[in-house]
Amino acid sequence: MTPDIIIHNGKLMTFDPDRPAAQALAITNGMLTAVGSDAEIRALAGDTTRMIDAKGGTVLPGLIDSHVHLFGGSVELDSLSLYGVEGLEAMAEAILPHAADNPGDNLVFCVMADYGILGTGRTLTRHDLDTILPDRPLAMFAPDHHTVWANTAALEAAGLLQGGEVDAGSEIVMGDDGLANGELLEPGAYGPILAMTRHAGREMMGLTTGKDPVPAPTPAQREMDKDVIARGLAHCAEQGITGLHLMDGNVYQLELLNELEAEGRLPCRCMVPFHFKGTDPIDRIAAEGVPMRDRYQGDKVWCGHMKMFIDGVVESGTALMLRPYPGDLGKDGNMGDEVFTQEHFVAAAQEADRHGLQIAVHAIGDAGVRRTIDAYAAAQAANGTRDSRHRIEHLEVMHTDDIPRLADLGIVASIQPGHAPRGHIFPPGAVGQYLHADQIAGAYAWQDIRNIGARVVFSTDWPVIPLDVMPNIKAAIAPLDLGPDWRDQTQSLHDTLASYTRDNAWVEFNEDRKGQIKVGMMADIAVMSHDLNALPPAEITQAQAQVTICDGKVTFERG
Repeated sequence: MTPDIIIHNGKLMTFDPDRPAAQALAITNGMLTAVGSDAEIRALAGDTTRMIDAKGGTVLPGLIDSHVHLFGGSVELDSLSLYGVEGLEAMAEAILPHAADNPGDNLVFCVMADYGILGTGRTLTRHDLDTILPDRPLAMFAPDHHTVWANTAALEAAGLLQGGEVDAGSEIVMGDDGLANGELLEPGAYGPILAMTRHAGREMMGLTTGKDPVPAPTPAQREMDKDVIARGLAHCAEQGITGLHLMDGNVYQLELLNELEAEGRLPCRCMVPFHFKGTDPIDRIAAEGVPMRDRYQGDKVWCGHMKMFIDGVVESGTALMLRPYPGDLGKDGNMGDEVFTQEHFVAAAQEADRHGLQIAVHAIGDAGVRRTIDAYAAAQAANGTRDSRHRIEHLEVMHTDDIPRLADLGIVASIQPGHAPRGHIFPPGAVGQYLHADQIAGAYAWQDIRNIGARVVFSTDWPVIPLDVMPNIKAAIAPLDLGPDWRDQTQSLHDTLASYTRDNAWVEFNEDRKGQIKVGMMADIAVMSHDLNALPPAEITQAQAQVTICDGKVTFERG
């Protein structure tokens, strides 16, 4: 059969151990049908075959970002970003023109506001924001999406100025005057603020509640949501991405993605989770999670895992630690915020595992990671050992004694290199100030985790950091030197690219169908502008995707 597409003159990184390199490939009916030399593959071309010249660039299996928040990231593409902004004056210079340009917004909402936006040791309050916009609701998201800061008008409009009841692990921080000081920690606290945004918080409901919007979106709202997700998916394809693992989910997102697929507007395969909250009863897993998994099992849209949070983040003092934080974060013995009781968390892990659900847990602090490992061990003890491929997301700070347990229990380390202080994206000194000196040995221990034999997969956590693949790869292969206290965890280019392709296909149980350039695999391919192996690590960001192919169709082509 005549190929639909031939890619030639490339430096193929196939991740096929039987043929690790080649020059060309052929695609027919959405599948890889030949891999070999230019001469071999070009000889297969027919009159209708599209020829794509890779021009000596690396050709990879389609990149898979295994930890994203698609709906929220898509919305934030059009939001005011405060990345790199420092100080109230600079904030005002960015915010006031945006507010003037959007007079119809119920809430002036900004993203990527750094925890240290006012300088070290200074926490942003409603009073600070009131000096910028005193008479109109204003709020801003931290990059990690675990904290929102709001001015007085926003707190009043959301009904939060007097405080209120929140979920475990969330907090409306109160001031000395008995009113909310403007800092809202975790979704249970900031949900009412998101409800005031353009999409009324629907973009975050797969994270904040794990349930569908109430009231149900109108047809116009549904189309607006679908269009913004379509723009986000096109942005993914522009990076060479052909697959996404969403880390927030509800049936609503699955429905929108299925509709986009039916309309021919789905350029990436999407795995969507069932989101289980610390306040949910255990029977919700069987009543809602299992049917959700069983109902959605397509090649391009499917439900394959259950997502949970065990803790928050280091910068806000909500990540669970084995002992109190140093400095002000540790006052009153603060060791982080418990999202689940451990008994409830273990019961949830056992129940999900019993039903064959893969589990992905956000765990950042050393105690949070240990609790997650303990829960996975308890699930194995209760249900027996199986090929579960349970994941821990982030594991930014680990006790060194726990690192070998990842391999012993078959736990997958799901890591975002760009999150690290060595990753060129966030201030290099930001996290270290919140850790005790001896905790640094187990912080962002990428290579140590590989060395003990655990599986490692890479992702961005978009929109916590940009979706752009190459800066995240640079964070892994050319990290900053943070000094003698921080062990060298530099990744090889091969391991990094494998963790973005082959291994991300493996962790979604699709290793027999994608993640390698091999005959019989799905035709998901990224053609890069450069030979990645020839670029110095620090210059890897010179490369970008030139052509992206998903399911045998060109989904992006750089002009």
